[in-house]
Amino acid sequence: MYAAVEGIALAEFPDVVTDVKRIGRRADAALKLRLLIRDGSFVDVWLSPTGADYAYHWEQRAQRGCLHRHDNAPDHPHITTYPKHFHNGDEATVEESFIPDDPETAIRYFLGFVRNQLAARRPSTPSTADAQ
Repeated sequence: MYAAVEGIALAEFPDVVTDVKRIGRRADAALKLRLLIRDGSFVDVWLSPTGADYAYHWEQRAQRGCLHRHDNAPDHPHITTYPKHFHNGDEATVEESFIPDDPETAIRYFLGFVRNQLAARRPSTPSTADAQ
């Protein structure tokens, strides 16, 4: 499962993901993937052996003091998409999650979000007309 996610991250998001690390081990597989992001932050992807449980966590506290995470831990029953939920900016801000259940589709969804967030923060460069 992680091999497919890793391949998608490197092949389809080279403008976002600079490297991939496999973190920890269980019997025959990594415990999670760490995707290194071009701004110095990272995304941790954790998938249960069956793929039924997951967390896609973008750690940015060192860069911007925030985090974003989609997961399906059953700890927010008030959310209408329970057990799926989205931590939007910090641990306390929890919203509905519409991340797809399939890991390959989910990583595209999540890294698309990361790409959009990075693009929104990128300073614009003045055009040649602006410089004159």
